[in-house]
Amino acid sequence: MADLFDSDPSERDLKAAEAPRPLADRLRPRSLADVIGQQAVLGADGPLGAMLGAGALSSLILWGPPGVGKTTIARLLAKATDLHFIQISAIFSGVPELRKVFEAAKMRRGNGQGTLLFVDEIHRFNKAQQDGFLPHMEDGTILLVGATTENPSFELNAALLSRSQVIVLTRLSLIDLEHLAERAERELDRRLPLTGEAREALLEMADGDGRALLNLIEQVMAWKLSGKLDTDALAKRLMRRAAKYDKSGDEHYNLISALHKSVRGSDPDAALYWFARMLEGGEDPRFLARRITRMAVEDIGLADPQAQTACLDAWQTYERLGSPEGELALAQAVVYLALAPKSNAVYKAYKAARQLAQKTGSTMPPAHILNAPTKLMEQQGYGAGYQYDHDAQDGFSGQNYFPDGVKRPVLYSPPERGFERELKKRVEYFAKLRTRRDGGAG
Repeated sequence: MADLFDSDPSERDLKAAEAPRPLADRLRPRSLADVIGQQAVLGADGPLGAMLGAGALSSLILWGPPGVGKTTIARLLAKATDLHFIQISAIFSGVPELRKVFEAAKMRRGNGQGTLLFVDEIHRFNKAQQDGFLPHMEDGTILLVGATTENPSFELNAALLSRSQVIVLTRLSLIDLEHLAERAERELDRRLPLTGEAREALLEMADGDGRALLNLIEQVMAWKLSGKLDTDALAKRLMRRAAKYDKSGDEHYNLISALHKSVRGSDPDAALYWFARMLEGGEDPRFLARRITRMAVEDIGLADPQAQTACLDAWQTYERLGSPEGELALAQAVVYLALAPKSNAVYKAYKAARQLAQKTGSTMPPAHILNAPTKLMEQQGYGAGYQYDHDAQDGFSGQNYFPDGVKRPVLYSPPERGFERELKKRVEYFAKLRTRRDGGAG
């Protein structure tokens, strides 16, 4: 085989020029009106649409998942506002590159041309590097448009956020992806060789990512087929894209929040769905075992004392069986929690007790409930007047157990739900005995 570098340079350039451009590049929108799926922000009533309508574009942070048009929108905003477009990536750029960009922008500004600086993966810059943008944003040298897949509240410093408007871009819906598929078919001048169900499966494989869909379409269109593929045949030819799930990032916390709130909302179907979503994304089942046990004590508590036991049993079953068999035990616990009576009475009582403990500091217990193992402590009044509850009528002395000078609070107020109906009766019973005892003493 002849070495590539043996060929004539002009011949190599010609071959490169003839190479087909990727479909995603060929279908890149030429105007903001062509952008699919982000009308909530680009429409006349959306934040970007309103800015452009008023002719007052400010620095922006575009926050959204991959493949929803962040780079394209930034490029088209520059075009719509007649700004020079510069694109850099925080992954490959450092302080020297930024200095060059700022110097060029200053020169451009001196010649009457503004600069829109698009920074991809802006969250990759550290806090000091982020601060470096501030003076150039404030004096108008650049209009910054940053793109990030991470929550800006956590990844960008407050000074940068205060000078920018955060625009949330959403994953593309199946309808949006269908419009994109139709646009691709017009560009390629032929229909996808798929049955209706296989076409839907292809859209689902893209998982809301427009760029991914176009890459999948490009693969399908390259196959030499005599007929249409059904869903099974398509699945054999294409590896299904893994669901977007960052076990240490926003998606991790978003999904566990969805699971927790579904359990709290007594929706077993939604709870199972989010539980399965996390497992499919590669979440550690042990993390889920810990969290559902937490749900049992936070949101169910004593309304169903068996809920915590059910979670611990499921956790132990998982440890014995492992995956995937043990995951069924965790799923069973999730359903049990979702259908259990709900109460956060103990959770609220615990938080109130912590606040009272912080407020009262190191206040001593009342002397009558302190032990007196030495003569000196006995002389100090330790244990004096203590009443042994088992010797009292009804097995209840009604003595005060809070520190002297601390007004008795009501921390635990059980609701009329589940087993706490019985506990409420007991609380009220002892409260009446205590009132009777206090009244008699008075």
